[in-house]
Formats: sequence, C-alpha cells, structure tokens
Amino acid sequence: MQLIDLLILLVISGICGAVGRAVGGGFSKGGCLVSIAIGFIGALLGMWLARQMGLPELFSINVGGTSFPIVWSILGGALFVAILGFIGRVGRKG
Repeated sequence: MQLIDLLILLVISGICGAVGRAVGGGFSKGGCLVSIAIGFIGALLGMWLARQMGLPELFSINVGGTSFPIVWSILGGALFVAILGFIGRVGRKG
C-alpha cells in the first residue's frame, strides 16, 4: 500500500464516519480525526456483526488491495456512536 492509497482510505473512512455520526446522533464531539476513527471502528464492528449474522459485504471499495466496506462502516459507526451516546447519558444521570 502506497501513501496515496492510505490517504484515500483515510478520506473514505472520514466520510463514512461522518455519515455514521449523523445517523447515530447524540454524540457529536470531535472533528475530522474523530470521524476517521469512527469510520474505521465502524468498519470493524459492522463487518464483525455482518459475519456473525451471515450477511455479505453490500458495497466495498478496493483501495490498494485493501477492501473497505462502506455500508458496514456507516452502520457500525452509527451503532458505535449510539452506544457512546447512551453510555454518556447514563453516566451523567447517575
């Protein structure tokens, strides 16, 4: 993987993380780096859940030999953001 491939992967991850944050709602702290992290965590979480349920990769982008699952990244990112928002609300009330 070359440097340009990594940069493209980071941009795709940032976009997926931003969409996941918008869908998940509630937890909107952070900026571009947080969106990139949520995109990668969402891809890991989403693909793990998809494999557990026997679901295929719906839409993936191949960058430099690395497959990045777009749909599962967005859904996993939204789930991750929703969980973080729920934990944050429970922590403040208690």
